[in-house]
Amino acid sequence: MSVRGTRRRGALLAAVGLAAVLALAGCGADGGGTATDSGAAPAAGGARDADAGADAGAPAGAGKAAPAESGAGGADLRVDQRSIIYTGTMRVRVTDVERAAREATDRVRTAGGFVGGDQRDSDSADARAELTLRVPADRFTAIIDQLAGLGRQEQREIRTQDVTEETVDLDARIATQRARVASARNLLAKASTIGDLVNLENEVGRREADLASLEAKKRRLADLTALSTITVTFVGPDAAAVEPEEKSELGFLVGLRGGWDAFVGAVRVALTVLGALLPFLVVIGVPLVLLLRWSRRRARRTPPDRPAPMLPTPAGPVDGPSPSGPPPVPATRSAP
Repeated sequence: MSVRGTRRRGALLAAVGLAAVLALAGCGADGGGTATDSGAAPAAGGARDADAGADAGAPAGAGKAAPAESGAGGADLRVDQRSIIYTGTMRVRVTDVERAAREATDRVRTAGGFVGGDQRDSDSADARAELTLRVPADRFTAIIDQLAGLGRQEQREIRTQDVTEETVDLDARIATQRARVASARNLLAKASTIGDLVNLENEVGRREADLASLEAKKRRLADLTALSTITVTFVGPDAAAVEPEEKSELGFLVGLRGGWDAFVGAVRVALTVLGALLPFLVVIGVPLVLLLRWSRRRARRTPPDRPAPMLPTPAGPVDGPSPSGPPPVPATRSAP
């Protein structure tokens, strides 16, 4: 074989190999593109299905989320969803105290409430009636205005107490305590020994007592929030007016007035004590003074006992007898 033929044959083989490589590359490219398209199609279809499902479920989901969000905001903003205790105190001056008290009682009962307390004093000139009324919370303002219209209102005070958080806390604690009671009862039903039975019975009793206490608190709050309390005082036309409370002041005159009031109060206390002791002083002190005076007078009239006077004795010898006569007088000497 010549060199030229060998070169031709190598070039032919190289061309055939290149064609085969190109053909394989083309097949691989077509297969890869088909596989990619087929893999991307389900993904796109799934995404479309998910989008469609989301679009289809969007109204329902939005409808569910909106009330929840509205309810959450309503618990903080809407007054009718909060637990509020209303308490009112008022004073009304009327012409006829008895008639005003009867009208107030009738209006409260008509509104669905009742009278919780009734104190009346109709004998004196300044008649007075104090009523404690329990009315539904939604009629609180209307009843207050109706009571004020029975005469001339002199004083009104309305207080509110928001117990929403306390009510929610009680509900959660009651639910938890009920679950604890149920679990303790289940353990009690499975008790196998007397010791376990006694211990579980004590535990069940303790948990039930705690549950009863929480439920009692919840009922008390429910009663206070459902029925508001109004304390109204009807006074007659001759009753004394309510004096306004004085504000605290500072200054020399205020201190002087306070000191004088304290001095007058101390004098009154001293006079009161003296008045309480005066009967005892008269009954006991007067006889005692008379007795002391009589004792002094008697002591002055009786002379005291005086001792006998002591006479001086002459000095003599120590060992000899004492002379009985006067001492001898010495003889005078004669002059030389």
